[in-house]
Amino acid sequence: MKFGTIASGSSGNCLYAGNEETHILIDAGISCKRICEGLKSFALEGKDIQGILITHEHADHISGLGVLSRKFHVPIYATEGTLRQISEMETLGKIDSDLFQPIEVGREFKVGNLSVESFSISHDAADPVSFLVRDGEKKLGMVTDLGYYDEAIVERLKDSNLLYVEANHDVHMLQAGPYPYYLKRRILGEKGHLCNEKAAQLVTELMNDRLKQVILGHLSKENNYPDLALATVKNEVEDSVKVEVAPRSYAGHLFDLAL
Repeated sequence: MKFGTIASGSSGNCLYAGNEETHILIDAGISCKRICEGLKSFALEGKDIQGILITHEHADHISGLGVLSRKFHVPIYATEGTLRQISEMETLGKIDSDLFQPIEVGREFKVGNLSVESFSISHDAADPVSFLVRDGEKKLGMVTDLGYYDEAIVERLKDSNLLYVEANHDVHMLQAGPYPYYLKRRILGEKGHLCNEKAAQLVTELMNDRLKQVILGHLSKENNYPDLALATVKNEVEDSVKVEVAPRSYAGHLFDLAL
């Protein structure tokens, strides 16, 4: 199984996972054109995508969903609460309801030959989730857009071969920055986003012999720096695992979980 980020940040998110037979996206928060450009860098096309997993209905995770699903007729997998919100959003245009594939939190389902499982996260959305993707013995763990993590989330993510983890903001930058008070409270709250330090703590709790790569994602443009997020996490894990930051506005590396 391979994994790559097409866009990652508070302004738009789209991830790819797949193998020789099955190709999926996780979120579609940038334009269809940009998604297709990112896929091209992975030697893929929009028509290759067999499913789109949606974590929640915020614009930075679904803004390209309408055009993408209509152009390539791609099934959309999300919780019933999220699908209901998506169906009511006029900005996405008309989406064929036959493409909606409701999922049950915690219950495994298949997209092609990949196994997918969702788990609940704490965020200010209708019914937000993150996903685990498995290809045989290989496990990809992803978690962003959560105000805090608990033992249940640690349990879900443990034994991952690759982790994609939110490192949204530096607390001091956020507190001293230009955001209005209500927005700062939202980001720092239990339904907001993980800061660099919490991301580092989570990665530390998930360290194991199987884990080969950590990718930090969903960084705030205004309240974080890639080098700062990277340094904060590496200070905790040292040289125990490879860590890098996902690019904001272009496709990153294509990681092979088998290596």
